Amino acid sequence: MEITFTREDRPSLACTDFGGPGTPVLALHGTFGRGAVFARLAADLAGRARVLAPDQRGHGRSGRAAGYGRDEFAQDAADLLDHLGLGPVVVLGHSSGGLTAQRLAARRPDLVSALVVEDIGPVVRRPEVADPVLDVRGWPSSAPTRDGLARALARHVPDSGYFMASAVEDAAGWRLLFDWDDMMAVQEGCVGDWWPDWLGSSCPALVLRGGRSPLLPGWLAREMVERRPGTRLVEFPAAGHWVHDDEPSGFARAVGDFIASRTDPDEG
Repeated sequence: MEITFTREDRPSLACTDFGGPGTPVLALHGTFGRGAVFARLAADLAGRARVLAPDQRGHGRSGRAAGYGRDEFAQDAADLLDHLGLGPVVVLGHSSGGLTAQRLAARRPDLVSALVVEDIGPVVRRPEVADPVLDVRGWPSSAPTRDGLARALARHVPDSGYFMASAVEDAAGWRLLFDWDDMMAVQEGCVGDWWPDWLGSSCPALVLRGGRSPLLPGWLAREMVERRPGTRLVEFPAAGHWVHDDEPSGFARAVGDFIASRTDPDEG
C-alpha cells in the first residue's frame, strides 16, 4: 500500500507499507535510494515483519526540501510514525538512513524499540572515511531510454544499478527521482562526528557491515559494539556498502533473527 503523508510546513512524504502481520519495521534508505529498495527484505520477512519504507525528503516520490540536515530527516521519520500511530518500532537504516535512525533513537526513544544500522558508522569524515562525499554534480539525470540512462551513469560509476532503482519513465523518456544538487547537500549533511547520537540511545542494536565497504571500517564497527551496550555486529565479508543487495538472504536472516530475539520470551 502506498501512503502519502502531507504536511503544511515540511515536504510531503511517500511511503510504501508492505503490510502483513509481524513486528513493524521502519526501513530508511540511503542517499540516492528510495523505499522500494527494501522490497526484497519485506518479501523475505513476510509474516514476521511489517516493513514500512518511506522515500525520504528529496528522494523518490517525496518532496524536495530547503534543508537536508540530520535533524530534518529524523523529524520526518518521527512525524511519519506519529501520523501512523506506530511506535515503538524497529528502525532500520542503510547508510545515511542509518544516521537518521541513530538520531531518531537518541531524540525519540519512545518511537524506537530496536535499532538496525546497515554499513555506516558514527564518524563520517576524513581520515576515518577516505571519500565521505561522492561528487555527483553534473551527472546525467535523464535519457530517452532506460538503457541509455544506465549507460550514461556507468561512465561515472562501475555499477549504476543502485541509482537506476530510482529511474522512472515519463512522456519524455527516463529520469531519476532525485536532483543531483540535492544529493550533494544530503551527503554533505552526513559528514561529521555522530558519536553522541550512537551513544545517546539504549535500545538493543544490530550493526551490519559489508566487508568490502569503504564507509564502515572493521575497527570502527567493533568500536561501535564495544562502546554501546546491547549492540551486536554481523559482518558479510563478500558484501560491499549495499549489503541488502549483495547478500539479500543473509541480510534478511540477520534482521529476522534480531527481530525474533526481541520478541521471543525465552530471549528476555
